[in-house]
Amino acid sequence: MHRASCLCGAVKLEVEKIELQPEACHCTMCRKHTGHFLVGVNVKRKDLTIHGEESVGWYRSSPEVRRGFCTVCGSTLFWDALKEGYEYISIAMGAFDGPTGRRLRGHIFVGEKGDYYDINDGLPQKKEW
Repeated sequence: MHRASCLCGAVKLEVEKIELQPEACHCTMCRKHTGHFLVGVNVKRKDLTIHGEESVGWYRSSPEVRRGFCTVCGSTLFWDALKEGYEYISIAMGAFDGPTGRRLRGHIFVGEKGDYYDINDGLPQKKEW
């Protein structure tokens, strides 16, 4: 069991298992939503329990995606693809309270990354998705 929370603790998450590795998204929307870039990991919705769901706000950043955050402290929590039948939701890695045993698998949308940093970790980079 993995536990996660927002900065103030109004929203707490329990994730039964994390099967995938996280990736870093450098797209303009993720950078604006988080203040830098988003590192998130997809988990199966059935493996996620949200406590304090009344404090989760959603912003529909495009017709296909909504982004979840704590309405009390503003912490970035979710990236949610609104595809019918899609069984995953992405959780911001920074929300996890302890070790997850996961390692970054790569970077996406590096064609939109900010000019104020470099990516030098040797992991795969995709210009877009």
